[in-house]
Amino acid sequence: MKNFWKKLLNPILALAPMAGVTDSAFRQICKENGADVVYSEMASATAIFYNPKKTLELLEFNKSERPYVVQLFGKVPEHFGVAAKIITQKIKPDGIDINFGCPAKKVFGHGSGCALMPQKKLAREIISAVCKNTQLPVSIKIRAGIGDTSALQFIKNIKDLPFAAVMVHGRTYEGKFTEKIDFKIISEIKKIIPDKIVLANGSITTPEQALEVLKNYPELDGIGIARGALGKPFIFQEIKSLLNYHSERSEESLPAGRRVIRSLDKLGMTNKYDFKFIKRLAIRHTQLLYKSKGKKGMFETRKHLAWYVKGFPGAAELRKKLVLVKSVKEIKEILAKK
Repeated sequence: MKNFWKKLLNPILALAPMAGVTDSAFRQICKENGADVVYSEMASATAIFYNPKKTLELLEFNKSERPYVVQLFGKVPEHFGVAAKIITQKIKPDGIDINFGCPAKKVFGHGSGCALMPQKKLAREIISAVCKNTQLPVSIKIRAGIGDTSALQFIKNIKDLPFAAVMVHGRTYEGKFTEKIDFKIISEIKKIIPDKIVLANGSITTPEQALEVLKNYPELDGIGIARGALGKPFIFQEIKSLLNYHSERSEESLPAGRRVIRSLDKLGMTNKYDFKFIKRLAIRHTQLLYKSKGKKGMFETRKHLAWYVKGFPGAAELRKKLVLVKSVKEIKEILAKK
């Protein structure tokens, strides 16, 4: 089995899966701006089991996205096994991920996502089914816990299984997206499975926050960025620049911050809002969306444009115009005035 995870340089910077966001266009943009590995949106194992055509179309990717991981959700081991086999043969990604962490009402109510964490036997059966039906490295995504089941207990229950990596969202199911992130429990998980890749995820929205996590928990293999990349896909390159600055500063006598500024300057990111750079990025993203999805892509680009212009002078007025756009030309004309 080819395990791409072992070939990536630490710390690994991953684009975490986000429903309705991490499609091919966004994954390409993030890869172009420093992400080491990208995940698909959640795909239903059951949908692939019964009628795979439509779901498989959503999982198609550009070779520039590699390493690319397809994430599955569901609750039936047999469905996962068949889906893993089909994805391996038809999509040919670099890895398959199993979602044990989604707290969304629709997913949780179905008995999938985070609802699977307390079900020890079923969780093992699902992971085993995927591992037995693919030669690709299998990873999982979990939360810090749910009810009486902690992430530590969950990992201890499955640690002997041949999965390759785990991304841990540092909040519990009950904490949704507001609870303080528990990075310590993620660190403890690495001690339980030292031979596997462990990534920390949750509320990492700036390069400085990323650096703090990586410095405080050096045993971790990397981090997963989700909402921190919305409108800021260049956050991955900013983190790498900051890491480069801190790792090399001891070798050269430089004023604090100089190396990171010089490095970011190559991207045009010498200040928090480099409008020209972000405008080029927004247009590039829109072009990719239109190429892959046509008119639907133009509709979907509106939310991304609203994220891109956050912090711009007159952002509120800009958003009012951008949420109505129908063409790339129209976007260029609106942004050209800024």
